[in-house]
Amino acid sequence: MGNANVTARLDSETKEKLDLLAKSTARSKSFLISEAVRTYVKEQAWQIDAIKEGLEQANSGNFASNNEIKSTFEKWGVDDQKFIY
Repeated sequence: MGNANVTARLDSETKEKLDLLAKSTARSKSFLISEAVRTYVKEQAWQIDAIKEGLEQANSGNFASNNEIKSTFEKWGVDDQKFIY
């Protein structure tokens, strides 16, 4: 997979910290930014996929029963009297 150039603006404090990190780790700023963006995109993609899956389940009528919800609340010590179900 090839690389593509991207331009971004950073506030001066973040830029200074990036410069320091690059120097301290003997890595280029480009490498550090690329790794940061790759990690962020991966995390966000996972979250979006999970939301889409949840919506598909909801649209197909696949919901937790009232008993399942109550059991989960009890498991985690949540006062289920605050919720109407």
